[in-house]
Amino acid sequence: MRLQDDDIDLVRGSFWHVSRMGPETAAIFHDRLFEIAPQTRVMFPTDLTEQGTKLMSMLGSIVARLHDHEVLFPMVADLARRHVAYGAQPAHYEAVGAALMAALSRTLGERFTPDVESAWRNAYDALARTMIEAAWPPEQPAS
Repeated sequence: MRLQDDDIDLVRGSFWHVSRMGPETAAIFHDRLFEIAPQTRVMFPTDLTEQGTKLMSMLGSIVARLHDHEVLFPMVADLARRHVAYGAQPAHYEAVGAALMAALSRTLGERFTPDVESAWRNAYDALARTMIEAAWPPEQPAS
């Protein structure tokens, strides 16, 4: 999982604005996720307040460590394996990415420029690939 420095800078810079609207961003994310992937709703508690706080906290931790792969990889690998226990499937990552982009777009408004969107997509795609590979490693050939 490697990102260009420009992408990291854009994600970090825009996340400051997103984090100031944490509860709203999380609510938009969950609403959109359940709209496009209603089967995921059963994986979440009825009251999403605490879940929204956890989402924003984890997103902040990831954004803060985008440059530090030695720390980031084990952190997101563990997160991915924990999500399997909640019922997450590889196909859910596409819906999560779409919900995240929708939340970022609404929260950032005109700050969600094409460059910022591209940086977030690159970051999310790299993160999703890393998490999927950690939770569902490719089968190793028999020796």
